[in-house]
Amino acid sequence: MSPAAKPKRRRTSKNNHGGARPGAGRPPKGEFAGQPHKGREAFRSKTPLHVVMRVVDAAGNLRRPPIHEAVRNALTTAGKHEDCRVVHLSIQRDHIHLLVEADDREALARGMRAFQISLAKRINRAVSAPSKSRRRGQIFTDRYESFVLDNPRAVRDALVYVLNAWRKFEKPAPKALDPYSSALAFDGWKDPITEADASDFVPLVLWPARTSLLTTGWRAGGKIARNEAPPAPAKKRAW
Repeated sequence: MSPAAKPKRRRTSKNNHGGARPGAGRPPKGEFAGQPHKGREAFRSKTPLHVVMRVVDAAGNLRRPPIHEAVRNALTTAGKHEDCRVVHLSIQRDHIHLLVEADDREALARGMRAFQISLAKRINRAVSAPSKSRRRGQIFTDRYESFVLDNPRAVRDALVYVLNAWRKFEKPAPKALDPYSSALAFDGWKDPITEADASDFVPLVLWPARTSLLTTGWRAGGKIARNEAPPAPAKKRAW
């Protein structure tokens, strides 16, 4: 073998001369980042989903009028995607709950991406309002979480959780409805909606439910009391 044809030597040094480097690649994007990006659970079009979107600390407390308006306007953008429909929603301090119907995983991804992009721009605008400098950058922490609701009990539990989640950290009157939610659009309360209830609400742009689980199926467990405590989450869920 001639000197010019010597085989290349494989680098085996531990001093960063080759191989994978610790910490290489895209850095985690937030407190809830760094988890394996597993494929989303498959579901059928007649099965609703509970979606949770968490925000970064810089977004501040989401339960205030400018953010409510931002969510309302972003829902208009999401509403253009008929194959991914937001049926119920509630705004919590650092996350947003949604009950969604989607034709398939691709439709869910498109619809949620459109909603997040539109909402992130509007939240940045709202956060920047007191100052002259416009905030830009990340609003949501990594990916949203989605949970398939494939039976009447799961759907009813999710409805109670989404619409009554504020009772976990606030102390509202027993028959009060959360003004930062779609509670006014819900027709399954034990107590009928009154004009007094509506006075505290700015309506959200939502789709009417189409799946049987969200229209009638959950009702087998009975109507929901306004002060019903949100159920403890299943182990596999992060509600």
